[in-house]
Amino acid sequence: MYRYSSGMPTGRPEPSTTPTPSRAELLAQLELAGRESSAATVMFHTAVAAKQGLSATEEKALDILMRRGPLTHAELAAETSLAPASVTDLIGRLESKGYASRERHPDDGRRVLVRVHEDKVYAAMVPLFTPWVAALHALYETFTDDQLVAVERFLREAAVAQRAAAEQLRAGDA
Repeated sequence: MYRYSSGMPTGRPEPSTTPTPSRAELLAQLELAGRESSAATVMFHTAVAAKQGLSATEEKALDILMRRGPLTHAELAAETSLAPASVTDLIGRLESKGYASRERHPDDGRRVLVRVHEDKVYAAMVPLFTPWVAALHALYETFTDDQLVAVERFLREAAVAQRAAAEQLRAGDA
């Protein structure tokens, strides 16, 4: 059990006095927690996007461009799994809102890169993410380094599995 202060866990885990749940109970709890986390993530990013006059897809496309750097139209289509025409519209909307621009590819003048305007994105988004990031950092302090390694591994591998499941859905295999 964790000690809570103002809704945030504090300190290290206290020894539990409740019996450890069975594996089946633990897996059921984990699945429910995953669903709750997924819903909270979607709702948070929807709220962030709305505050900036963006759609959730636009906000996540900016995130992809911030993490991956400038991408071609085809690369952005692959990363977002959007149809090429939808990516063209997405890029146009991001440009019209001042968040991104098209530029010639330095190695192939026939290709175009989509570059995010990082300073505008940071100015717009950092204030919206700061409270959430601070809460995460406080939460990290309640875990040991070994626990954080396990959480990071789980999140990374779950993301790989979820991308694969999405690809199966798009391909009609599920």
